[in-house]
Amino acid sequence: MRTANSIAGGILLGAIFLGGCNQTPSASAPAGSQSTPASKLGDLSAFRSIAAETAALVDRGNLDGAKKRIKDLEARWDESEAGLKPRDAQSWHTVDKAIDSALTAVRATPSNVQDSKQALAAAIAAMDRASTK
Repeated sequence: MRTANSIAGGILLGAIFLGGCNQTPSASAPAGSQSTPASKLGDLSAFRSIAAETAALVDRGNLDGAKKRIKDLEARWDESEAGLKPRDAQSWHTVDKAIDSALTAVRATPSNVQDSKQALAAAIAAMDRASTK
């Protein structure tokens, strides 16, 4: 009798374990998230790309171009707030503050290349950290 109960218990535990492992990802989970834990904020690569392009403009001394390009980052980030912020408000605020600092530095008068570089690097790092959570 104990053997039958042990076998039945083992089958039940195995079914529970396998059932939990084969769950499909939720509709809000990004594609490919089964193998790697994704950020709650989702894919931030578009924002990171704009920040990197802005940093490249600063590196080349094109501060007017950087001011124009960072406006794209501000607009896209603001447009995405309603979808991103509820996913992980703490991470969203961290990235938002870093982006705000980059906006301030790049738009400063007079322009300071070093401050702009540092602020953009910090914004990119904040996005990277939020993307790997």
